[in-house]
Amino acid sequence: MNVSRLARSRIIYGASKIAVGTVTLYACSNIVSTPNVVYADAGAAKSSNGGKNTNFRKKSNDAIDIMKIRDMIHKVVDEDMEKRGDGTSLLGTFIRLASHCSATYSKDNNSGGSWQFNPKVESQWKTNVGLEVAKDALESVKLKNPEISYSDLYTLAGTVAIEKAGGPSIPFRCGRQDMNDEDKEGNNKNKDKNISSFEGRLPIADMGSTRKTIRALRTTFYRMGFNDRDIVALSGAKCIGRCHTDRTGYYGPWTHSENKFSNEYYKSLLREQWTPKVTHNGKPWTGPDQYEDSATGKLIMLPSDMALLKDPEFRKYAEAYARDERLFSYDFARAFAKLLNLGIPSAFLQKPWYQFW
Repeated sequence: MNVSRLARSRIIYGASKIAVGTVTLYACSNIVSTPNVVYADAGAAKSSNGGKNTNFRKKSNDAIDIMKIRDMIHKVVDEDMEKRGDGTSLLGTFIRLASHCSATYSKDNNSGGSWQFNPKVESQWKTNVGLEVAKDALESVKLKNPEISYSDLYTLAGTVAIEKAGGPSIPFRCGRQDMNDEDKEGNNKNKDKNISSFEGRLPIADMGSTRKTIRALRTTFYRMGFNDRDIVALSGAKCIGRCHTDRTGYYGPWTHSENKFSNEYYKSLLREQWTPKVTHNGKPWTGPDQYEDSATGKLIMLPSDMALLKDPEFRKYAEAYARDERLFSYDFARAFAKLLNLGIPSAFLQKPWYQFW
């Protein structure tokens, strides 16, 4: 299966207004390509909460050849797809890996995120089960490029996956430095900043009821500084990839084109009739609660996806993205770029992440 590869450019969108219910959205127009942000070093920088942040690259001795590493990630995906031969790929897993590296952030005390990433500790979390597939695939890239941190490599792989699937280019800067046990215990005296306490911050697909799942979505993403519109836009990443029973317990893809970035996730969510999954390969389904489309039984939605239908505020954004793919692409790119940069010291970025757009 051919997967399109975009030019190495960052896409900037002009905007025109669209009224949706009581909110105003912006449709994308006037696409302009500009060079991608590829590398930056930071000297002594302050984190956004005023504290000294030790987790950034302090020296420029080992400049990172970002384009070479991007090419290597592309090759890893291509070779893996060829071996699989079944239309599946690493793209969705790379996006999930980048997201999980970043979604531990809390704006309340500026802790967590890819800026405070500990590969050893976080790989042991139950919520990260299955991500070892992506990590193992990227290990060859890391061995050939020891100068790049795991947190840079994993988040970069997420941006490459989106672009490789035909999605928008995501502004990206290297410079994250992995945390180790010394960082965790020695440099972060605040108990709330202990990496081991971050696992409970990651999104959970099912909280046992629609009401609780909706509330958990907001609690999780509001903690990072996102709003309802961002929540729905980031959910659209599920257009790429699928669930595996040996990883998350869930099974199946969200769309029929799981290697293509599109707004099909929202179209399917709104168009199909969804029923609880009760069988699998002719046997009773014993996995966690999920839904399948009544027409084919091949597509899935999780309780957190169904929450976007049930909550009026979430639904109006899902409907807007189902109508306008360019609007979705624009909103997703901004939200995903923000996710990857949460907690990054302002002196490192030199200007807020959104000003790169």
